Amino acid sequence: MRRKTHRNVTIHKPHPWGTPPWSVDFRPAPRALPDQVDFAVVGGGFSGLSAAAWLRRLAPGRSVLVLECASLGDGASGRTGGMALAETAAGKLPGLGDVLVGYKKVLRALRIDSRLTLPGVWELSRSFPATKGSGPVGKHSSPISWSDSGELRAVRLVPGGTVDPGKVLAGLAHAAENAGAQIVDHAEVRALDFSNPLRLRVRHKLRGRIQQKEIHAKQVLLATNACSLELSGLHAAAEPKLTFALATAPLSAAQLKAIGLESRRPFYTVDFPYLWGRLLESNGVIFGAGLVPASGSMPFRIPTAAYSIKSSAHDLHRYGVWKGQAAERLRWLETRVRHLHPALASVRITHRWGGPILFTEKMRPIFRWFAPPGHPRSKQVLVLAGYNGHGVALSVYLGKWAAQALLARRSLPSWQRSK
Repeated sequence: MRRKTHRNVTIHKPHPWGTPPWSVDFRPAPRALPDQVDFAVVGGGFSGLSAAAWLRRLAPGRSVLVLECASLGDGASGRTGGMALAETAAGKLPGLGDVLVGYKKVLRALRIDSRLTLPGVWELSRSFPATKGSGPVGKHSSPISWSDSGELRAVRLVPGGTVDPGKVLAGLAHAAENAGAQIVDHAEVRALDFSNPLRLRVRHKLRGRIQQKEIHAKQVLLATNACSLELSGLHAAAEPKLTFALATAPLSAAQLKAIGLESRRPFYTVDFPYLWGRLLESNGVIFGAGLVPASGSMPFRIPTAAYSIKSSAHDLHRYGVWKGQAAERLRWLETRVRHLHPALASVRITHRWGGPILFTEKMRPIFRWFAPPGHPRSKQVLVLAGYNGHGVALSVYLGKWAAQALLARRSLPSWQRSK
């Protein structure tokens, strides 16, 4: 929520993307920006905070600064549905490793109360194909039978589960701060100069005043995902969208049994129209689906010595969920939910929100050293983004890997080495 004070009255303005059913119990203390650091992490989401915590744990003698352009949780990490999945959106890639095992190890090592549960995830389909792999479900044994452009049933059980995104984000922030990383919000990186050392030009709002600051950094991690694509060099290689979700009031045990969710397993469809969802601890249910375009930044020229940006977050925010095409998609989702099953026909909707998602070529995450125009690829700037809707566990898992790569303790995964 954003606040605007007029005289003695404080007016709360809803976020243009709405409000999810969890909060981030962490706000960094206001602080001035340093002149120089060893590592600058741009983006205070799952990836950036995970990397910052691990940089300080693995190299406690080096300084780490996290720069978040808004408040923690305003981006994709605070607006995800909280479904923890086992692989990437492109499946299991060469050299990826076991994402869920790695995710659990990170949460345990950083002592994060994430409310992680891994009962498995239902894959739903309208065509009931013969399935392979673990846990195929027969047509007549599916607990789910919904009406949604055909009869929607569970066809396979795959590894995965759910997490509380607000608790994970706050836990990562506390872990990074406790390890000695500096976290500064409302600090927007406006340009990155590829000098030696690197120079970040930052617009920082501190105690109501706007300050311009130049920070020198030896290495930089760009973990902004769908925001600031120009900064990360992904404006021509990835496509941002805004996706939508809603949460219902708590359902009774009888209602959960009727709709086939008494096992509390989350779900997603393997065919279109797409639909995903999960239970909350309150027994409310989250349903998500729908996309609107969020690209459309004006082309810009890249100076020879500096890589300037115009944050695409502003373009994303023009698709606020309360108006236009986005509002129509959210109403369409609510109508779908009410028609899935008679038990959902009159359910009360408590939360409606949207969040950014970044789509990439072949649905593969981007994890590579960045080469600015006219410069050879170096190990000064690392780019980590593009989870294609699979970022809840993957982003935290790869955040640790990014820290190891910046410290030259681990190579990048094999699917990215040739990029």
